[in-house]
Amino acid sequence: MEDISFRSTVHAERLRFTREPQTAVRFPGTGKRESTSHSDRTHLSDPVAPGQEYQDVTVAYHLATRLTR
Repeated sequence: MEDISFRSTVHAERLRFTREPQTAVRFPGTGKRESTSHSDRTHLSDPVAPGQEYQDVTVAYHLATRLTR
């Protein structure tokens, strides 16, 4: 069971990156925790290719964390 759970799904008809994005997930604060994050991507390479146009893109993201007390 998670203390915090976040899910999001985004969709784009067309998407283009001018450069490869820099992403990070952080859990600041004190206390030990167990955390996970995961994304499922449709029609989007990993990593993305700058300048390439992607069509019909969907990204489903899930993040969960819990204190281990």
